[in-house]
Amino acid sequence: MNYSISDLEQLSGVQVHTIRIWERRYNALEPMRSAGNTRMYNEDHLKRLLNIVSISQTGLKISQVCALSEKEMNDFLKKEIEQTISNDAHFEYYTSQLLKCGLIYNESEFDHLINKCILENGMIITYQQVIYPLLVRLGLMWRKDDICPAQEHFLSNMIRQKLYAAINELPAVTQVKSSWLLFLPEAEGHDIGLLFANYILKQAGQKVIYLGGRVPLDSVKNAMQNKQIKHMLLFMVRIQPLELANSYLNELSTTYPETRIHLAGNGKLINELKMGKNINWFQSINEFQQTIKSVSNAN
Repeated sequence: MNYSISDLEQLSGVQVHTIRIWERRYNALEPMRSAGNTRMYNEDHLKRLLNIVSISQTGLKISQVCALSEKEMNDFLKKEIEQTISNDAHFEYYTSQLLKCGLIYNESEFDHLINKCILENGMIITYQQVIYPLLVRLGLMWRKDDICPAQEHFLSNMIRQKLYAAINELPAVTQVKSSWLLFLPEAEGHDIGLLFANYILKQAGQKVIYLGGRVPLDSVKNAMQNKQIKHMLLFMVRIQPLELANSYLNELSTTYPETRIHLAGNGKLINELKMGKNINWFQSINEFQQTIKSVSNAN
C-alpha cells in the first residue's frame, strides 16, 4: 500500500513540514517519487517513521534516532516486546498461546483458550492481564516485521468478536437518568479499548450510546441532541500534532460545557493537552470504574 506525505502525517502525528525536515537533515526516510515527482511512501516507510517517533520518546535526539540502523531499531523494539511479558506465568501462558493461535489462524483453539481465561478470571481481568498486553505486543511485532497485517487483523477481529459477545450477554439497561456517548474521533479507528469501556459501563448498569470508530464531529453533534447524554468518552491513541488535538477537545469542551468529557489513550499526548474544566483524563481502568461508581450513586 502506498501513502502520501499527508497520509503519514495522519498515521504518525508528525506534521508534514517536520517529516520533510527530518528527510532533508537526517535522511530519516527516502521516499519514492511518482511520475509527477510527488513523494510516495510504503509500509516500510510508515513503520520506520513510527519507530523514529517511538524511540525518540526514550530521550534520544532525532538526529541520533535517524542514524540508527534497522538492526539497532529492531533491538529497541525487541526490548519493548520483552516488557509486555507478564511476570505472572498464568497470564503470560494465555497471552503467548493466544498469539500463537492467531499467527496460524487457528480460530477454534483461540476461541477455546480465551473462553477458558474469561471463565477463570472474568472479562475485566482477562482484558487487563491478557488482551491488552497481547494488543501492545501485536503492534510492536508489526513494526518489527515479525507479523503481517493479515495476522494482526485476524487477532484483532477475534478479540473484537469476543467483546461484542460479552456485551450482548449483559442485561439491557432501561431506567437511568443519564447516558454515556462513546466514540472515537475521525482519525482513530482502533475501537477495542472503546468496546471494553462499553462492556464496563453496561456491566455497571449505565446506558451507552455507542458510535464506534472514525466518527465525524458532525455525527457527534447530532447524537448530542439526545438530552439524556451527560457523559462523553473518547480515546486519543494516535500520535498527532498537539494543536490539532487541543483544537478538537476545545471545541467539544466549549460546545458542551455541561457535559462531562472523559478522555483515555496515549498518555504522552494527553499529558501535553490543555484540557477544559469539564474534561477528565482516565489513566487507569480503576479510575474509570471509580468514576462510574460515583455516577451511579449520583443517579
